[in-house]
Amino acid sequence: MSSEKEINPEKAEEKETDKEKEEKLRMLGLEPSETAHGINLKDGKLAYKARVGVLPLKDDKGEIQAEIYFTSYEMNGVKDLSERPLTFAFNGGPGSSSVWLHMGALGPKRVVMKQEGWMPSPPYHLEDNESTWLKHTDLVFIDPVGTGFSRAAKKDLYQKFHSFDGDIESVGKFIQLYLSRFNRWSSPLFLAGESYGTTRAAGLAAALFGKGIAFNGIILISTALDLRPIMFRDDDDLPFQLFIPTYTAAAWYHKKLDKELQSRDLPDLLAEVEVWVESELTPALMKGDRISDEESADIADKLSRYSGLEKDYIVGSNLRIHQGRFRKELLRSEKRSVGRLDSRFKGIEAVEVNDRPEFDPSMTSIKPPYTSMLNDYLRRELGLDTDMSYEVMMDHDFIKNWKWEKGKLPSTGEKLRLSMSVNPYMKVLVAQGYYDLATPLMATKYMVSHMNVDLKLKKNIQETYYHAGHMFYLDEKCLDSFSKDVHSFIEESCENPEVY
Repeated sequence: MSSEKEINPEKAEEKETDKEKEEKLRMLGLEPSETAHGINLKDGKLAYKARVGVLPLKDDKGEIQAEIYFTSYEMNGVKDLSERPLTFAFNGGPGSSSVWLHMGALGPKRVVMKQEGWMPSPPYHLEDNESTWLKHTDLVFIDPVGTGFSRAAKKDLYQKFHSFDGDIESVGKFIQLYLSRFNRWSSPLFLAGESYGTTRAAGLAAALFGKGIAFNGIILISTALDLRPIMFRDDDDLPFQLFIPTYTAAAWYHKKLDKELQSRDLPDLLAEVEVWVESELTPALMKGDRISDEESADIADKLSRYSGLEKDYIVGSNLRIHQGRFRKELLRSEKRSVGRLDSRFKGIEAVEVNDRPEFDPSMTSIKPPYTSMLNDYLRRELGLDTDMSYEVMMDHDFIKNWKWEKGKLPSTGEKLRLSMSVNPYMKVLVAQGYYDLATPLMATKYMVSHMNVDLKLKKNIQETYYHAGHMFYLDEKCLDSFSKDVHSFIEESCENPEVY
């Protein structure tokens, strides 16, 4: 029988060319490689090996569908890996690489920012990270498909990975593959996720338990277990309630409250505001247009006092203040706005009259330093050789096509509850910043308190709070406190206490 090439040589040549193109698209040529390093810390030198590269995700036929890029670190001198914790870390988005946790908090090197986290003048620099988690756990930083150097084999495969289920499945497969490739199945295991990474972490804990992987602990950084409480819609009052204490924190930081409130200790003040939101604001908003003029005026008075905004503005907003409008309104008279990721940051506005800020100063301040230093570090220090672009964040077209769970915003609190029930040894650390207008304080408390965790397992959940924003580790004092909290958490999570 004649071959296809003999029958139609032109068609065969075309197919071969397409295959070559696909190979170029999907294959980074980054087989995992190792390099030796050391950093100088206050208590001595920390020697470790770094590993960079990709691991392939294959379908049932053995065809590569995507490659996931990772950077990992292992401390030297560990004789028994079954006693050495291993933490898989990722950021959120969806659509963010792991650069923020990698180069801002957990890794052995840290981008040098101003002490509070403000952007320094270029050129930027790295420093040894005194607060690195590598002192307590080995680290694997995962870049989900479409971020970092992680790529799908074909363009039309991205839709498989850019969904709630596809994201968890692909990252879960990577974790299984990493454990096998580098012999870490017997190590104490941890997950650390930030923002949408907490959504992912909770989903992974449930999905991977079914694959025989039980985690010792999960670290939720700026929690988004449920997206409904943090996504504003005109027909849902919940976010308009849960963001109020963070409005108070922002106003307190920028000294926009009255003297009595300004003199208060911030955590105590926020506790008072939370009680008011639950006892007065929530019932008032539930009434909708049935609320009386008298009650509406009373709510506006108190909301003005707690938010630092003018009463007329609050009345004109129908008692419902969107976070974007708050960020513009608080410092409008100064032609400044406040940040979404961190409301301590101030942005310079072109005009006063806009409805929303021009940009988020807490994002624009960190993206250039982190992007340039990550690219320099991977190539100069870790020996990575590629002309590919490291995608810090996926572009808007990819993100807007993200597919949610069954067409609705995901809620993974139930998945985390189930994971804690089937693995009652697993502990959870919830870490939150006071000035976070992306995943605000009261929303985090709402999510955690609505998981319906068994009373005997609630002791496995710890909550810690820091005087900064979404990426609270940008602040040097918060970074130090966070590292110490994590160290204690990892130690406790590796113990074997009686559960019942």
